[in-house]
Amino acid sequence: MFGTPFAGKVLRHLNSVGKVIGDSTLPAATQELVKIRASQINGCGFCLDMHTKDAAKAGETSLRLNLVAAWREATVFTDAERAALELAEQGTRVADGTGVSDEVWAEAARHYDEEQLAALVTIIAMINAYNRLNILTRQPAGAYEPGMFG
Repeated sequence: MFGTPFAGKVLRHLNSVGKVIGDSTLPAATQELVKIRASQINGCGFCLDMHTKDAAKAGETSLRLNLVAAWREATVFTDAERAALELAEQGTRVADGTGVSDEVWAEAARHYDEEQLAALVTIIAMINAYNRLNILTRQPAGAYEPGMFG
């Protein structure tokens, strides 16, 4: 699929959205943590491979990367990161029927300004879209090298 002109056009547009998010004031570490957590929930090995390697290259510690799945029990995340991770979980698990609670939204809004919240919501939606694309097309994990896509 990814070799077709149509898919190439779609991916260029999706990647453009990712660039806008990357250029936002939402902290880069938070962006990667959210992408990792959503990818864990969705079981997307390709995205986990990519975003853990990108985060490590950007200076993220192995301790924090290893604890993303258990962030509630870990002491290595800031209150703002915890709010983003909870929003990512609830935003990723919308099929469970609960949606995003008012309390979770309020906690995220306490830590992030309007632009950052917009970036956070968009990055959650985008990583879920990428997870589905990669899972549907059975993209394998393990061969990603940081920077190989741009």
